[in-house]
Amino acid sequence: MAMNLPTSGGDEPEVMMDINTTPLIDVMLVLLIMLIITIPAQLHSINLDMATGTPPPVQQKPNIVRIDIDAHNVVHWNSKALTDRAALEASLADAKTQNPQPELHIRAQATTKYSAVAGVMASAQRMGLTKLGIVGTEQFAAP
Repeated sequence: MAMNLPTSGGDEPEVMMDINTTPLIDVMLVLLIMLIITIPAQLHSINLDMATGTPPPVQQKPNIVRIDIDAHNVVHWNSKALTDRAALEASLADAKTQNPQPELHIRAQATTKYSAVAGVMASAQRMGLTKLGIVGTEQFAAP
């Protein structure tokens, strides 16, 4: 049998230059196991508190009044031409007395003057009508 003898002449063993990684790996595995244990289980559900009781009553559809302003600045109330500002304000006053208040949908043609549209909106505001909207603006969108 052969025996491996150190090449240096002294009784001292050779100095080991490699780091012992076994304790490092053991510590890392213990930390990994602790991490896995402490992470809470992921739930793929959402807890919701659902409302109980009766649903709210179904609201009736609002009455819609179409106000069209043509290229000659003539105001039309539900396709009926109004002769002057007094007729418009009388129609707005009648709409204010309705319960619930109707929605006013204002539609203007592309060549309508701004002052005509602003006048209709100012009259509606002055009469106390709050449900007011401008519709048909897609014709003014840039191509």
